[in-house]
Amino acid sequence: MNTLFKSYKLGEIELKNRMVMAPMTRNRSIDNIPGDIVARYYEQRSGAGLIITEGTSPSKNGLGYPRIPGIFSAEQISGWRNVTDSVHSAGGKIFVQLMHTGRIGHADNLPADGKVLGPSPIAAKGDMYTDTQGPQPHPVPVEMTERDIQDAIQEYVSAARNAIEAGFDGVEIHGANGYLVEQFLHPSANQRTDRYGGSIENRNRFALEVTRAIIDAIGSQRTGIRLSPYGVFNDLERHDEIHDQYVSLIQGLNDLNPVYVHLVDHSPMGAPQPEQRTVDAIREKYSGTLILSGGFDGALANSALEEGRGDLVAFGRPFLANPDLPERIQQGEELNEPDMATFYTPGEKGYLDYPVLAAKS
Repeated sequence: MNTLFKSYKLGEIELKNRMVMAPMTRNRSIDNIPGDIVARYYEQRSGAGLIITEGTSPSKNGLGYPRIPGIFSAEQISGWRNVTDSVHSAGGKIFVQLMHTGRIGHADNLPADGKVLGPSPIAAKGDMYTDTQGPQPHPVPVEMTERDIQDAIQEYVSAARNAIEAGFDGVEIHGANGYLVEQFLHPSANQRTDRYGGSIENRNRFALEVTRAIIDAIGSQRTGIRLSPYGVFNDLERHDEIHDQYVSLIQGLNDLNPVYVHLVDHSPMGAPQPEQRTVDAIREKYSGTLILSGGFDGALANSALEEGRGDLVAFGRPFLANPDLPERIQQGEELNEPDMATFYTPGEKGYLDYPVLAAKS
């Protein structure tokens, strides 16, 4: 049997295959509440061994993009319960990705009492799209006080508890792609002089404290984290300490024993190639499940699994355009091409209308 389609025990849950639907922002949650079309979207893709949702904010301050979901209000919990019920009824498993956007945001995308926060008052280059004014320059974030940091950690904890209440099988901490957790990791975004900045140990502190607090709240077997060493997404610059920092970070994470580390390689989308020594060190020093992500097709994924480079493999855009991706790969069928023009637009077009094999004549 193709290794990709063998079952896998992830913590306390049984996955029917080793294909993971990667988290992908889709901007369909009006008023930041996942509605019926979100439930249908994830239900359509329940053939994945594990679904990881789009980035979902633990806080009103983390809603940097328009129309992304949160998981901090009763209405949001109810909306997500509809999603998890739909996925579970279709035989799927689903984790929610907790994503605080930090400095990657704009006031027009936040509630009136929300703030664009960051480790340091350093604006990211480029623009943020808003529904009200179109693209706007990233603002200078409000530098987080130590009280703000502790409040943010507690927001993650509350969101994790809300996720379990909403029926999720677990949560993934988004520590990649230039959002708040990774902003603390990088000296280009974090120029603090307190215990959350400066040294490798201090820059890693926020990621580890968030992970520890969530594990204390819902358990290590329901907590994963996503990392992207050498990623430059959202204006994070490469620096000389990346290897040493991620070796230290993975050792700290291994002590906490999250159920998985989700390792992202952004080079297929134009980012620098991760150094192999860093990838190898993460595999060596982390004893839990390793999810690989970045540019995989079925053959590459199966090779990676058979060679022991990872335990599960995540697919992004192929799942976006192919609700029945596992079936297509297993049968060697042609894949639908994604429509980039509808990646982030509201409504069902380019979201629920990709054809499945059974619908083809």
